[in-house]
Amino acid sequence: MKMESPTPIQWQFSERAQQLQSSAIREILKVTARPEVISFAGGLPSPETFPVERMRAAFDTVLSKQGKVALQYGPTDGYGPLREWIANSLSTDGAKIVPEQVLMVSGSQQGLDLLAKVLVDEGSRVLVETPSYLGALQAFSVYRPEFVSVPTDEYGLLPENLAAVGKGARLLYALPNFQNPTGRTMPVERRIALVEACARLGLPLIEDDPYGALSYRGEPLQKLLTMNPNGVIYMGSFSKVLTPGIRLGYVVAPVPLIRKLEQAKQAADLHTATLTQMVVYEAIKDGFLTEHIPTIRKLYADQCNAMLQALTEFFPSSATWTKPEGGMFIWVTLPKHINSMELLDEAIEQLVAFVPGAPFYANTPENNTLRLSFVTVPPAKIREGVERLGKLIAKKL
Repeated sequence: MKMESPTPIQWQFSERAQQLQSSAIREILKVTARPEVISFAGGLPSPETFPVERMRAAFDTVLSKQGKVALQYGPTDGYGPLREWIANSLSTDGAKIVPEQVLMVSGSQQGLDLLAKVLVDEGSRVLVETPSYLGALQAFSVYRPEFVSVPTDEYGLLPENLAAVGKGARLLYALPNFQNPTGRTMPVERRIALVEACARLGLPLIEDDPYGALSYRGEPLQKLLTMNPNGVIYMGSFSKVLTPGIRLGYVVAPVPLIRKLEQAKQAADLHTATLTQMVVYEAIKDGFLTEHIPTIRKLYADQCNAMLQALTEFFPSSATWTKPEGGMFIWVTLPKHINSMELLDEAIEQLVAFVPGAPFYANTPENNTLRLSFVTVPPAKIREGVERLGKLIAKKL
């Protein structure tokens, strides 16, 4: 029987779907995928740091010894031994973390989505840094909050500004270590002031810490979580210290919040992949990260220094930039009249790319800013790419 011609579907997207926007970074990456482009755009860890053999051995061990367990459904909160490892790694003498406070998620991005889902209503006030991580702004914006951009300086968020805007806010989102996009780091005194300010306001503080282990000096940075475990929600990830392809992160929070996040996760994906969690635990349980992370720090420190030297040599004196002590990013501020979005179009023609700064602002963008990521580009190419950018900027002065 011949079927009649079907009527074309007129897709009726929800109001929430209609406001969704693609990540500016992801769209740029489509353009810069060509190998001839020197790309400072992606916030991708260097593939040179991926412990391929260690992961292969871990997969083999897990599948040969516990294959039937690894390939089965698992509990929503995650693989018990891995949650215990995370709890122990975060515990201090003054702040004991227990496995019941740990929820495994499918990458930090899912953690951000779940937190917004259970904490944010339409119109809720959400406090963010200026600028802030684009992925967090994307995750939160789906739930239609009122973003409040808290002022910052070269050392990060200014706690004294919270009293005026923090009362009644649902959360404050911050990255104290080698922030994405700026690379800046919050000093200890300010961390204490921030945690105390949030505690006075009863304001939940999200500490997103994907880069904390990547201090070039190897010095540990005090976590906000350890200062107030009952008021700080900690987010961690294995993407930057192991491999992003495993899509494995975790949220650490007071148990009542973890239970509510667990319910939201059940509705989203039931649980994070059991196999992945067991493999990661097998790979790290004997202290592998202690020997592996220093190799990442060394590589990134060398590439960061190469970019800082190139910026000094090729960028005009009217431009300024951060000097990170860890992580993956440098933030550049150009003269006010230069629009980095327009500069990007010209840069791509010269086979070099970066991320314009405007998308990182929740409210009023600063169009003369841009983010440079150096970790996937070798030093010689870093120098070449920065020189091309410097020449384009010089023409606009």
